[in-house]
Amino acid sequence: MQAFPERWKLSAPELIEETFSSRIWKVTREDGSPAIVKDLKPFDDVADELRGEHYLAWRGGEGAVRLLGRDGNRMLLEYAGDRLLSEHLAEYGDDVATAIAADIMGKLLSPSEHTPPADLQPLRERYVSLFRAAKTDQEAGRHSLYVDAANIAERLLADPHAVRPLHGDLHHDNILFGPRGWLAIDPKGVLGDPGFDAANIFYNPLDRDDLCLDPRRIAHMADVFGKTLGQSPRAILDHAIAYGCLSAAWHREDKNAVDEKRELAVAEAVRKVRLSL
Repeated sequence: MQAFPERWKLSAPELIEETFSSRIWKVTREDGSPAIVKDLKPFDDVADELRGEHYLAWRGGEGAVRLLGRDGNRMLLEYAGDRLLSEHLAEYGDDVATAIAADIMGKLLSPSEHTPPADLQPLRERYVSLFRAAKTDQEAGRHSLYVDAANIAERLLADPHAVRPLHGDLHHDNILFGPRGWLAIDPKGVLGDPGFDAANIFYNPLDRDDLCLDPRRIAHMADVFGKTLGQSPRAILDHAIAYGCLSAAWHREDKNAVDEKRELAVAEAVRKVRLSL
């Protein structure tokens, strides 16, 4: 039997997922309602998860799951539901899913009366791997997409539309439907231009390259998210290019050539739409 803090008064733990970073348990609270325990493992990026926890506490349930308790590296979280936005997309279509993602984005960026966490990761720091990949290519005499994306990122960082607390990892498998409707889970806790939170959605769902490479879909997302965030479609696409190459750089560092190539292919498709505007 998995042991949790007695003060949480939990029962019937069920391990529903295990990743490289955590074990996820579905549990029952004293009042009979379901909840989630996220039990972090010791790993390199645990700071990401802890910043995300602070972001959830600050957000107070607006657009995201509520943080109900913490014990060391374990978090007691509101049960968000078990229907992923990616599953909803498969049934109701991509435009419906995009509208839901935009609504969540707007809720996450709604004003809060509370002071944001002090440890949110600055967006420039988040982009370190992209800048590293671009420098490597430049020194090797390669004018790659990494180089172009790093230049775009520098421009966005130098002149942000706004600087706000961000989820930092918003995509179709981090948005779920449950008792309180659609909610975001698993934030990273980033500080920067809100356009960054739109960017990852262009690359998801991961198994739907038919969508992610579709110029009509790319342009539609840029328009919808631009209206949500008060930015131009061009600015949204710039964020998407920069983010996609950042993700590819992470895969390069992990020596995962397949996923690196995939992210770069989507980034190139986004760039083509951006150049057409």
